[in-house]
Amino acid sequence: MTETASAVTSLMAAIADVGTDPRRGGYSRPVWSPAEKDLRGWFLQEAHSRGLDTEEDRNGILWAWWDLPAGRRVTSLEASRQGALVTGSHLDSVPGGGAYDGPLGVASALAAVDVLQAREAAGALDRRRPLAVAVFPEEEGSRFGVACLGSRLLAGTIPVERALGLRDAAGITFAEAARAEGLDPAHIGPDPAALARIGQFVELHVEQGRGLNTDEHLSAGAPAIAVGSTILGHGRWRISFHGQGNHAGTTLMSDRCDPMVAAAETVIDVRRLARVQPEARATVGRVEPVPGGTNVIASRLDLWLDVRHPEDEVTAALVEDIWRHAQQAALSEGCTAELTEESLSGTVHFDPQLAASLTEAVRRTAPAAPLLPTGAGHDAGVLAAKVPTGMIYVRNPSGVSHAPEEHVEDGDAVLGVHALADALEDLL
Repeated sequence: MTETASAVTSLMAAIADVGTDPRRGGYSRPVWSPAEKDLRGWFLQEAHSRGLDTEEDRNGILWAWWDLPAGRRVTSLEASRQGALVTGSHLDSVPGGGAYDGPLGVASALAAVDVLQAREAAGALDRRRPLAVAVFPEEEGSRFGVACLGSRLLAGTIPVERALGLRDAAGITFAEAARAEGLDPAHIGPDPAALARIGQFVELHVEQGRGLNTDEHLSAGAPAIAVGSTILGHGRWRISFHGQGNHAGTTLMSDRCDPMVAAAETVIDVRRLARVQPEARATVGRVEPVPGGTNVIASRLDLWLDVRHPEDEVTAALVEDIWRHAQQAALSEGCTAELTEESLSGTVHFDPQLAASLTEAVRRTAPAAPLLPTGAGHDAGVLAAKVPTGMIYVRNPSGVSHAPEEHVEDGDAVLGVHALADALEDLL
């Protein structure tokens, strides 16, 4: 079965040139960009080559079904898909992201189907329900600003009106972009029928921190695989500073109302305030001055804030503290400020029964596989409020993610496929 599982390396190699970013390094694959659409086409082609039945639902989620044989169905095809076992991930990326965040989960799911189909052909697998591989759009939120937008729409955890009105950097709304891709904005939103098809969801993902890349874990015999336990509560906020645009050469320093200065003070405060809270993470990764000229004092500056902590109350308190300091920074510079919440997810505890099943299966491949918390958000975390979900992580020896240095060794990727296939077989 190792030869079958190793298909994951050829699958990843086949898309290694899609969406490379010569300016940032790494990959830039925002949702419905040419690169991301190429990957969606690649997925559909690979699914068809495995005899899977594919579809795109009204929220742009791709599904590839390995149905039960007709003789094994006690109901219609559509009814037999209720409560199915689902795996998969996403294909979009952050700007200048790594090769594995998202695509590894999709490629591993396809390779796991190879393993399971081989086992069934050999008479070693007796399936009782269908399996689907799902690809969720806009997981990173790099185009429209809300992470896990596809799964949020499916689960009904974001107001439809808000989602349709989201705009990308070019001013295109999500509704307009969806219509351009053949989706009807009138039908976008909560989809109870599609959600009912997910009996359990298992997502394999590259590990995005240092949980599996310590010296101990990199030593011989250390686990390359882990099972997810929790996801830190996290959110994104936009702080907009409004000042007075003016000429950089003719405006005296004493006459300025510069939102850039207020924002700079806030960025320093974000780091200082977050370091006071154990386990807190607070980041400013994006700022946009308006109008953005080198010889122009900005009239407005938008700053995006990402805050995470295991306790949701601490996350809220930290954001409030940062906001208070931002207002003070704005006032001292003669500016005003406003705060907008763009997304917020509470701490997720994965289904304990599913986690136990995954752990038992994964440890047949990686005997010392630990339970691992993460600070990264995932579609599995969004769906956890509606259906039992779980995660499997594959070691990232660099400890770096959302950057070109993100990495997975081929051997570890193959182990991940074995672990995923075993876990899916137990659940099937």
